[in-house]
Amino acid sequence: MAPTPLPMEPTGWFQVAWCTEITVGAVHRMKYFGREMVAWRSASGWIAVFDAYCEHLGAHLGYGGHVEGENLVCPFHGWEWNRDGRNVCIPYESHPNKGRRIRSYPVAERNEAVWIWYDIHGRAPHFDVPDVFTSFGDDKTAHDYYPPVPAATLHRQRLELHPQYVLENGVDFAHFKFVHKTPFVPTFTRHDFSGPVSFVDFTIAFDAGIAENDVNSGVESINAGLGCTVTKSWGMVDNRTMPAVTPVDDVTSDVRFTVWIGREPGDESPEITTYGKTMAAYIIEQFEADIHIWAHQRYSDPPALSRKEFDGFTALRAWAAQFYPDDGTVTDPGRRPANQGRTS
Repeated sequence: MAPTPLPMEPTGWFQVAWCTEITVGAVHRMKYFGREMVAWRSASGWIAVFDAYCEHLGAHLGYGGHVEGENLVCPFHGWEWNRDGRNVCIPYESHPNKGRRIRSYPVAERNEAVWIWYDIHGRAPHFDVPDVFTSFGDDKTAHDYYPPVPAATLHRQRLELHPQYVLENGVDFAHFKFVHKTPFVPTFTRHDFSGPVSFVDFTIAFDAGIAENDVNSGVESINAGLGCTVTKSWGMVDNRTMPAVTPVDDVTSDVRFTVWIGREPGDESPEITTYGKTMAAYIIEQFEADIHIWAHQRYSDPPALSRKEFDGFTALRAWAAQFYPDDGTVTDPGRRPANQGRTS
């Protein structure tokens, strides 16, 4: 990929793990937005995400740190930090150090995933992670779908792509015929970029035997910032998906993709079936075809748009601009909002 001119520290919610990866008492190491981080789950089940280094003498909490009750304990001198990143115990002193705080991030667990709110200026979240079921206003719940993790997921690490590329894919009607081999391009029925959460709906068919005028299937998409999208398909294989792209550093991002496949009638299996795995694999294959393009493309600004492409791309790029910082200045990075804990 040619270096992108887009900032790699956009504001918003970004997936950093699946919930099952962070068990009670675990300390999970990771790197996002150029920062070493740790995620950990307290005895009561709440997840916290910190910058990785102890504020005492800089030990990495992911190497030997452990959870005791509701606190994370540094392996170096036993200092204890609560979920807000505040020091609550120095084992050889009578009082904690109230003046120091590890940078913590607002956290949400939703849709089988762990999300952090990232904002270089430390501002609190101003929109939510959409629910892959309730956000679409129908009566479907998780029970109507096979559990997706881990069998119906994709995780590609440190690819040279930007989260905005994935969002632009949602308004790019022409690529469906060439990348996904649809018999004709989709018809967009909704573009709503009026707030930080946008909506993109279109009709589409993958069966070559369907005439363009007889299409009775489509996709609804909800985009919460640049890092989180949930989709619902209708009129075809019953599925919901969640692509999530999280910047790792100035060049690369991690890509995760979660697929819920609707249960076959009467199937109450606690695990995903062969049918579910087969359908999920097909959908993941389609998504991988996009990844192959994104990971090698150059961001064109201004792009050479056709007349039909102009409205969708210009609206999306104008919408995306709100998530980028005005400048590269980080204000008081050690004073982040308190961890919100679980939201669902």
